[in-house]
Amino acid sequence: MQSAAEQLVELKRGAHEILLESDLVRKLGRGKPLIIKAGFDPTAPDLHLGHTVLINKMRQFQVLGHEVVFLIGDFTGMIGDPTGKNITRPRLTREEIEANARTYESQIYKILDPARTRIDFNSRWSNPLGAAGIVELAAKYTVARMLERDDFAKRYKGGQPIAIHEFLYPLMQGYDSVALKSDVELGGTDQKFNLLMGRALQAHYGQPPQIVLTMPLLEGLDGVNKMGKSLGNYIGIAEPPDAMFGKLMSISDTLMWRYFELLSFRALAEVEGLKQAVAGGRNPRDVKFELGVEIVDRFHGVGAGPKARAAFIAQFRDGAVPADVPELEIAVETAGTRLATVLKEAQLVASTSVAYRMIEQGAVRLDGEKVSEREMMVRPGGPHLLQVGKRGFARVTLRAKA
Repeated sequence: MQSAAEQLVELKRGAHEILLESDLVRKLGRGKPLIIKAGFDPTAPDLHLGHTVLINKMRQFQVLGHEVVFLIGDFTGMIGDPTGKNITRPRLTREEIEANARTYESQIYKILDPARTRIDFNSRWSNPLGAAGIVELAAKYTVARMLERDDFAKRYKGGQPIAIHEFLYPLMQGYDSVALKSDVELGGTDQKFNLLMGRALQAHYGQPPQIVLTMPLLEGLDGVNKMGKSLGNYIGIAEPPDAMFGKLMSISDTLMWRYFELLSFRALAEVEGLKQAVAGGRNPRDVKFELGVEIVDRFHGVGAGPKARAAFIAQFRDGAVPADVPELEIAVETAGTRLATVLKEAQLVASTSVAYRMIEQGAVRLDGEKVSEREMMVRPGGPHLLQVGKRGFARVTLRAKA
């Protein structure tokens, strides 16, 4: 195992804050594997590159010889994380949670070593607590301290409702750290309050407080907002290679370096060399190609990246349609359905509102013809070739609903 100083250099890569760094150095100096915890509520079926910022950091700890726990919040997911929300978050059903959790298990091993990863579910210790245990846990924190949290404070000041169960979320997340006896917990910068709750509760239960390591929130394709499906600015790790590569090519040259820092496994010295090469005149597009190849290879196997790069170049040079266009069948009303709805069903856009915007921008084609009518209707038939932007393709057959 490397020295504490050597490990710290790697672990600080891309990190926003470490609380407390001196405690981390002391724990690393013991020369024993630490328990590293990161929790993920299965609120959506697929992971995107924004999620992998934390998973990459888990991998770094793994490579350094530490034990990582990928914690699926099947209990906390039913409460709903209120972080950053100005309204009470809708709760998910047990069935939705379980279905989403299964997809997480199948996706994380594209980054983590299965032999050195422990997957756990926080229902394992949260369910047995029961009502009496949760009341006892709630007694360890005050409403005044809860209202120090920014989103709660804003809602309280603005007269917006805060449901009592929302206070339970940070408490239950903190109790996860107690149950796991975690040494380090990872989370996004928006999770700082919840992560510090873990430190506080561990102290209450007589455990050494965990170190909190926060990671930046990865900007989406727009370069402004946090990557997320609701904004349509995400890159899903299960997306087809050509779609993934094309989306990576669409990010700005400035944002490219952020992606290298948070998503690439290249050494920092190598990334710095790429920056110097661009400053010296190398085309940023060629460097972005390297990023795209690395990411696509990671999630689709070695060799998938170069193929996606070749397809991307051919598409722009020759106007070619990708060879692996997904084919699907969608049920529509016999009288017709709005094209915007079909685009959403085909997963070419995140929502119908995004579809309308893309139509207005002239970025949608139906069988090669540009669509200009916002409320265009389509009837059963096909197959039809749908295209959104330069890289979004699907071949769709429209079937009349029974």
